[in-house]
Amino acid sequence: MSDDVRARLDAEGDAAADFLEELLDILDMDGDIDISVEAGRAKVAIVADGPSQNLRRLVGPDGDVLEAIQELARLAAQTQTGEMSRLMLDIADFRAGRKERLAEIAREAVATVKDTGSPVPLAPMNAYERKVVHDVVLEAGLGSESHGEDPDRHVVVLPAP
Repeated sequence: MSDDVRARLDAEGDAAADFLEELLDILDMDGDIDISVEAGRAKVAIVADGPSQNLRRLVGPDGDVLEAIQELARLAAQTQTGEMSRLMLDIADFRAGRKERLAEIAREAVATVKDTGSPVPLAPMNAYERKVVHDVVLEAGLGSESHGEDPDRHVVVLPAP
């Protein structure tokens, strides 16, 4: 990664972190903010020192609140940097846990496809979640495709060609 790209991603992360710190202050919530760059994207995480029950409210039952806050953080970063943001936000390790659950769902679908030879459609997922599944399926040597339109867009795991 070039120094220019790294500097741009660092600036994006800093802008989002500033926004999120203000949000936490307004909500009178405690949390530390970690900034990193992973897979060519700025990544910002809000973590708690102790129990993260309070931060879980910022995730929502299915991550819907997290998705909304991520979009706001992206807009804040875009406003400050002048560049479109692909920033990833995680709160209380929700995405890390979700990524592992998605990988397990993908591995189960791969096993079913290998056993039956038939395609297996999965539940609707957002773009990030579909990418996680596609990566696991590819690693297992099978194919996958996304079908449908948002919010019903989903992955279909396919037998080996």
